[in-house]
Amino acid sequence: MKNTAVLLVTCPDAKGIVAAVSEFLYRHDANILHADQHQDAERGLFLMRVEWDLGGFALEPAEFPRRFAPVADRFAMRWRLERSDQPVRVALFVSKYDHCLMDLLYRHRTGELACDIPLIVSNHPDAERWAEFYDIPFHLVPVPPGGKEAAEARQFELLAANKVDLVVMARYMQVLSGEFTRRYPHRVINVHHSFLPAFVGAKPYHRAFERGVKLIGATSHYATEDLDEGPIIEQDVVRISHRDGLEDLIEKGRDLEKVVLSRAVRWHIDHRILVYDRKTVIFD
Repeated sequence: MKNTAVLLVTCPDAKGIVAAVSEFLYRHDANILHADQHQDAERGLFLMRVEWDLGGFALEPAEFPRRFAPVADRFAMRWRLERSDQPVRVALFVSKYDHCLMDLLYRHRTGELACDIPLIVSNHPDAERWAEFYDIPFHLVPVPPGGKEAAEARQFELLAANKVDLVVMARYMQVLSGEFTRRYPHRVINVHHSFLPAFVGAKPYHRAFERGVKLIGATSHYATEDLDEGPIIEQDVVRISHRDGLEDLIEKGRDLEKVVLSRAVRWHIDHRILVYDRKTVIFD
């Protein structure tokens, strides 16, 4: 596991921001490993990600907010500090389709996703066998008609008890309430089996097939109160032809879903995403 810190900054664009941050880190013996930035000229915004080695860093993490405050105040920064030695705790939500779940579990087992997965939550029992195979606690929380509020209350209890930082909807086929997304702002990642904003909602492959499209896609995004309208993290597409039937579209689409969801989760747990307005910046 890396022993690094990541500083993420959003502020009004101005001269001297990079110099001020670099100077601050230099004065505390930081060895900067990666630095990236983006300016949104239309909005007058500056966004930045800096990662440095904590070995030899002369400032205790608990002291960082107080010492960095003058720099942050000078440039009206919104910022946060993340550390690689504190892995993101991820809850996986799934329904009956388990291809995204299995892909994430495999990537986690092989070390590609450097996070903790303390639980899997489902409204169906089908995925329990995979939870047992990967030795992760499985929680069945049914969502009967009219039972969403009670189901989410149980889910909130589980998430709090397991100190979950991020919820991943690995083809969890339930619409989350506004209360849920407000409790976890930009901390719920969903995968939609369509290249948003096309074919929002249910059965997008069926509607794509009926429309005769030549490209199908998948989208990972942060879930918000507005269905399929959250900030987009990643998208990908595959070409199809008139020879492809509905089942072919679904099969090809599932491969895309796994890829775009795993990328989004990896970028989130590596602290590479900054959200502003309805957009995201993904730092390399």
